[in-house]
Amino acid sequence: MTPDSRVVPKQVGLALFALAIGGFAIGTTEFVTMGLLPEIADGVRISIPTAGHVVSAYAVGVVVGAPVIAALGARTGRKRLLLGLMAMFVVGNVLSAVASSYELLMAARFLTGVPHGAFFGIGAVVGASMVPANRRAWAVSMIMVGLPVANIVGVPLTTLMGQQLGWQAPFLAVGGLGLLTLVAVWFWVTPQPVGNDVNVRSELSALAKPQVWMALLVGMVGFGGMFATYSYITPTMTELAGFSPAAVTIVLATYGVGMTCGTLVGGRLADRALMPSLYGGLIAVTVVLTVFGWLAHTKPTALLAVFLLGFSSSILIPALQTRLMDVAHEGQSLAASLNHSTLNVANALGAWLGSVVLAAGYGYEWPSRVGAALAVAGLIFALVSGRMDRRQGTSA
Repeated sequence: MTPDSRVVPKQVGLALFALAIGGFAIGTTEFVTMGLLPEIADGVRISIPTAGHVVSAYAVGVVVGAPVIAALGARTGRKRLLLGLMAMFVVGNVLSAVASSYELLMAARFLTGVPHGAFFGIGAVVGASMVPANRRAWAVSMIMVGLPVANIVGVPLTTLMGQQLGWQAPFLAVGGLGLLTLVAVWFWVTPQPVGNDVNVRSELSALAKPQVWMALLVGMVGFGGMFATYSYITPTMTELAGFSPAAVTIVLATYGVGMTCGTLVGGRLADRALMPSLYGGLIAVTVVLTVFGWLAHTKPTALLAVFLLGFSSSILIPALQTRLMDVAHEGQSLAASLNHSTLNVANALGAWLGSVVLAAGYGYEWPSRVGAALAVAGLIFALVSGRMDRRQGTSA
């Protein structure tokens, strides 16, 4: 196949599809918990605020697990590592379903979050290695698209399942998706031998590279702006736009559609021009967040704003993931996995800053304006990173 070929061999397509199924399962289990907090609270006899800690336990698992597994698993074949990660994911979801106490559920959700970042990071490295260099970001976007599709299909269906059949049912269903992923990865992802120069030290070497930290800062700050808004999307839509609580599911689905479109477009753009697509995505996020508060006052413009928020922020994902793999060199698996730890830090940062302005008495128009400032900061970090490239005489 020539480097500029647009044809993807069947085996490569099946491998990317297998990894996308895993992404769909991970995205579903991550977000369905938020929609079932009342049911979970009743099930393990705790308050709803305390049940919110279950969401935090998963996020902590992501932050801790991604770098640890990517580094310590450096000498393990990537296919074998992906299978092990998905097996851990299945066990975590089954334990979540059978947990009879708050403490056991917290431990199970932490365990379920541990493989999250490493699966996406290592999966991105595997996917990028199977296609020509000018299609790497596209391959990454094919894997990542499972996350937004989960928000459109997986989360609403499993939330309904949890409301009708009990909060344990979604975790069992997602565990089944994990088993399906295991089978698909086993049959469709070809083994990739580990080079003699790949070890824990080579993976950790990524942390010594300034450009890796710059890329992580871009993700942490830039995506923090999006999360400052999305964390309060339900009260924003009900208070400003006048949506009923039941209609918020339409809003969330609209956001998921925007994310899906943005991820697919972002992969194409990043393959054409990586750093310019990163700059453009951050500029788009800044513009959308700047006008979000005004657009949110009517239902049609609010839906448009939510779609654009999902679209513009998701353009960044393939570009940022590919950028990290480029600048990490021999530490690709660790750097790519750290991207997802960074996004969870961005989630916490954005949600906290949004709460600060709301607690100060400002309206729901203001979290997005704080988010716009964060997106500008992310753009500044990206521009500095690009300038560092030019000074070093390298090509981004």
